[in-house]
Formats: sequence, structure tokens, C-alpha cells
Amino acid sequence: MPAIFDVRDRVACVTGASSGLGRQAASLLAQAGARVIGVARRGEELEAWRAGVQGETAAVTADLSDRSILAGLTAEISEPFGAPDILINAAGINTRQHADDVTGEGWDITLNLNLAAPFFLAQAMVPAMKERGWGRIVNFASLQSRRAFASGISYGASKGGVEQMTRAMAEAWSGHGITANAVAPGFFRTELTGPVFANPELAKRNADQTCIGRNGEPEDLDGPLMFFCSPASDYVTGQTLFVDGGFTAK
Repeated sequence: MPAIFDVRDRVACVTGASSGLGRQAASLLAQAGARVIGVARRGEELEAWRAGVQGETAAVTADLSDRSILAGLTAEISEPFGAPDILINAAGINTRQHADDVTGEGWDITLNLNLAAPFFLAQAMVPAMKERGWGRIVNFASLQSRRAFASGISYGASKGGVEQMTRAMAEAWSGHGITANAVAPGFFRTELTGPVFANPELAKRNADQTCIGRNGEPEDLDGPLMFFCSPASDYVTGQTLFVDGGFTAK
């Protein structure tokens, strides 16, 4: 691998590593030589991920929607390999409630997991990154960071917040060698988007709205993630990259 994309011997923490795009990201970094700690709520799925991927990995089971645990979680994450150099915030939830039906509980879970957890985990990991003068924070934004979708008000609010939070993280921490960027996936087949892909007509309509003419596959995120996690992005921070086949270009 070219040195500019080298993540060997870096320590990476990936939330949402038990499934979907988080699992893809965790596997990608492990195979590229990083030592990866996967964090998710489902311990059995995390162990299944570890069993199926090559490289140095560890797992921490935690419900990131519980904000009370976030302050102390970094110590547990840092135990296997040391403090992370790279944080990928891929864990997320979409309750798909119409604005008329949004509950306080659903709103809090969504905002805590999608927005608060990425910030407070990053805040806790930044001191060690500052000491090294190098760090990478990669958040997961969404098409709904800028577009309103049906039954997506709480999810969209959280993902709009992620985009602005990413800029604010860059402003606060990039002077210390820590970049903060976000990827905004289009329509990828994951557990989170299962209801969309369960409707073939809707899935085809989404594909037809892209410039490329298809929906995303997990490996379509590999290149952007390697860019944001490696020295290749040393002078790129506060940005949101839409990996959507040109959906937002039309």
C-alpha cells in the first residue's frame, strides 16, 4: 500500500462495527494493518466480525445511546492496544417516525446515538491525539444531512447536526494535527436501510436517481474511508463527502 494511505500500526476505534457500513469500515482498517477496536451493542455480532476478519482486533460491547457511559468508555476502548489514533463514528439508528408520531424517547435515542455519542467519544479521545500531534475523526453523515425524507425528522435532525459538528470539530482540534471529516453515504444495503431495499420498486427508483445508475455496495466506501483515515487527508478537514453515486448532484 502506498505510504500516503498507510494506516499500519495505527489504533482505530469503529463504532457500529457489528453490522453494515461500520463493520465494513472496521474490516477494511484491520486488513490494512491497523489495530481495530469494534464497539457495538451486540456482543455476539462483534465476535462474529472478529472471527471473520484478518488482523489485530478487539471488541467492546456498549450501548452508545446511554450517554452516562460515554465518559468512562474510552478507558475500556484503549485497554487492548492503547489510545486510538482514529475514530470512526458509524453507529446509528433511524426510528422512521412521522413528525406527528415522534416520541420523546425515540427523539432522545436518535440524537444520543447519532449525534451525542460521536461528539463525546471524540472529546474523550482527543487529548491523546493532541499529545501525538496526529488524529483522525470520521463521522457518518447522510443524504438527510441536507435532504428531507419521509418519516425522517429525528434522523435528519441528528444527521444535519453531524455535518455541522464535523466542521466545529475541525475548527476546535485541527490545529493540533487532528482532522475531522464526514462521509455521507447514499443508498447502501444495510440493516438500517432494510425497509428501503425490501421494496424493489423504491430501491430501483433510488438507483435511477443517481448519476451512476445503481445503489451503493459496502466496498464503495473503502476508498473514501482510507483517504480520511490516512496521511492522504493531512490538509483536508471539516468536510463532508457524499458517497452517493451522484444522487445529490441531480
